[in-house]
Amino acid sequence: MTRRELLSIAGGCVSAAALRADTPADITLRIADLNLEVAPGRFIKTTGYNGQAPGPVLRMKEGKSVVVDVFNDTKEHEMVHWHGFHISPEVDGAHEEGTPPVMPGEQRRYEFTASPSGTRWYHSHGHAGRNLHKTTYSGQFGMVIVDPVSDPASYDLEVPILLHEWDAYFDQDMDVAYKTFSINGKMLGAGEPVRVRQGQRVLFRILNASATLTHRLSLPGHKFSVVSLDGNAVASPQAVPLLELGPAERVDAMVTMDRPGVWILGETRDAQRKAGMGIVVEYADQKGPAGWAYPEEFAWDYTRFGGSEKHPEPDGKFPMTIRPGSGHKWTINGKMFPNTAPLMVSANRRYRMIFDNQSSEAHPMHVHRHNFEITRFADKATSGVFKDTVLVPAWRTVEVDLVASHPGATLIHCHQQYHMDLGFMLMMQYSG
Repeated sequence: MTRRELLSIAGGCVSAAALRADTPADITLRIADLNLEVAPGRFIKTTGYNGQAPGPVLRMKEGKSVVVDVFNDTKEHEMVHWHGFHISPEVDGAHEEGTPPVMPGEQRRYEFTASPSGTRWYHSHGHAGRNLHKTTYSGQFGMVIVDPVSDPASYDLEVPILLHEWDAYFDQDMDVAYKTFSINGKMLGAGEPVRVRQGQRVLFRILNASATLTHRLSLPGHKFSVVSLDGNAVASPQAVPLLELGPAERVDAMVTMDRPGVWILGETRDAQRKAGMGIVVEYADQKGPAGWAYPEEFAWDYTRFGGSEKHPEPDGKFPMTIRPGSGHKWTINGKMFPNTAPLMVSANRRYRMIFDNQSSEAHPMHVHRHNFEITRFADKATSGVFKDTVLVPAWRTVEVDLVASHPGATLIHCHQQYHMDLGFMLMMQYSG
């Protein structure tokens, strides 16, 4: 970290601490233990925000300053990461970037400008290791909707959908598995249905808040018109029969409600749907058990939503070879964090990152405080698909461009919590 970055962080903390005590916060988040009822009589002991999991859906206005008070009522130090925001390192919510933690029993106040617009989220950020009750395994997650300055609101109903799993354990292969699944904190059939009317245009804002799993969702008899990925408008909106989201990914999809009935919006895999990963969608004046049908065969591919614009030649390239190490550890170019070499960039330059996945697992690669633009996905060139998290398929190479437009320490990591804990991270640093 450079001296300039350290001074920037120190200045940011002083500024936050110096805010007048009688200035009311726009948002208050209280981190505390929670006994979450995911189904009648079935409780999960976890940690949440404001006594609930998911935490409250937060709304902000693009370009407006936001003051957030965070109280930590637990016995562990905590960190709230503002995922998908283009904000400074001292408030982003990663200790590797220099964000101060919220210590047990203490409070911290932060101020930042809400940007960019779109579907963002907030969650605990840190090391969990073998404790499958901490960080993204817990109930510390919630959606943020940053409303644009100009919003045509071309839909009739907006529905947040947040996916999560509970009762995590290590299976015989020492991979993380789960017994319980939920949407919006409830198992299938336990929560209130999504109530719709025939002819409505419904915007589903879908967040995969899983610590480790990719999910595929379908709504029988309906198509999803994908308009945004990770909160960013796509170049070519397309109608698809199912959605696929890796950990931390978001999809905004418009659905025209044109097949009256009672249906399950849920995971296409039987075991996970039957274990709770679903929610009932109920048309007005329709009753009865919720129906399910499998979607048509479909290969999810980011390039469906891209364009064919030619990309400028990058100012630099960063090849990154992803391989498993011994003991479930993960390496980038043969190194584990904190021994991974930082990516050195200059402000306002364009860089191409080449993720070469030489493993049998897909990896959701996440960049803090910036966006990737996908330039090549496997063997297909594309443009106009901007994401903060890109799921790199097994045995494939994905190329992305990043414009270094937000100076300061920047973390890049696999958003699969277990992989991140086992060394799958590196830093991007600005020179000068």
